[in-house]
Amino acid sequence: MHLQVLILPGDGIGTEVTCEAVRVLKHVAKVYGHELTLTEGLLGGVAIHKKGTPLPDETVKLALEADATLLGAVGLPEFDNVAPEKRPERGLLGIRKALGVYANLRPVRAYSALLNSSPLKNHLVEGTDMIIVRELTGGIYYGTPRGISGEGAETRAVNTMTYTRPEIERVARMAFTLARARRRKLASVDKSNVLENSQLWRKVVTEVAAEFPDVELEHILVDNCAMQLILNPRRFDIVLTENMFGDILSDEGAVLAGSIGMLPSASIGARKPNGAWVGLYEPVHGSAPDIAGQNKANPLGAIGSVAAMLEYSFGLKEEAAAVNNAIEKVLESGRVTADLKPAGPPASTTDVGQAVCSFIGGK
Repeated sequence: MHLQVLILPGDGIGTEVTCEAVRVLKHVAKVYGHELTLTEGLLGGVAIHKKGTPLPDETVKLALEADATLLGAVGLPEFDNVAPEKRPERGLLGIRKALGVYANLRPVRAYSALLNSSPLKNHLVEGTDMIIVRELTGGIYYGTPRGISGEGAETRAVNTMTYTRPEIERVARMAFTLARARRRKLASVDKSNVLENSQLWRKVVTEVAAEFPDVELEHILVDNCAMQLILNPRRFDIVLTENMFGDILSDEGAVLAGSIGMLPSASIGARKPNGAWVGLYEPVHGSAPDIAGQNKANPLGAIGSVAAMLEYSFGLKEEAAAVNNAIEKVLESGRVTADLKPAGPPASTTDVGQAVCSFIGGK
């Protein structure tokens, strides 16, 4: 199979973890006999430095031409106090919109080898295996009107949380489809006791559920969901949320996994003629500029994102499983970075990438 992939290393540790993710992708292509074409583009702070914008037109063109896009991370402290439209993160929102990806899939799995890395008690975390499905193009991050106006005591800030029926329907159908292939349980998160927006969300999700009678639907308020993720995370299989709730809850899921460096993600949209999804793949973590350039960042979230790419955008489930199995073997070997609290000296970013390749096998 011919795999045409755009690489966007981004900022900070994004360049380092992406390098190891690409190493694994190249290794998989070689072992399984696929042809791999890689192009590289600019996004985020590095794009601002070189092109004056967080999302250059050339990057959009490359992303639309590619079969899938792999992103490292965006964000630099020097841009923390600039206008929102000039921040590196605006490039991330822009490329999601350009690709039309509307569902962010964030797997949260508690590996046996990492139970002691979680601050929660082992018996609570053990067996956790869920996917948080976050709607990606609507809600308060995109709604209008928005902005800050006035001065002094009259200063006022406004953000608008808005959803349409079609936006809710399409992400709900994707979540139910995923649930049907797993344990057939779906928890839909809202705040319908106080938000009209959430009342529409609950109504539409309930209607879509009728198309999937074999999937058990549970409605849960977002504050209760946040609590249950800590008290009883094993109860969840597919967790469906709107944009902001999903952003917060999926980072909470990092506690269950032992480190935010472990969490991959897949942002997917429309299906291609061959049945594969258009996809943007990235680890959940940020650019971590405090450790950038030190070869100590955990690349497993980025490598797990490659596994997601192989499965969703290329339909290569065997190859995806090989990557995920190799990640688990690396964790069991103890050859991990400092954030995972290894018993011995921590491994470097490069060490971990090489170890994943060795467990995949081949030459």
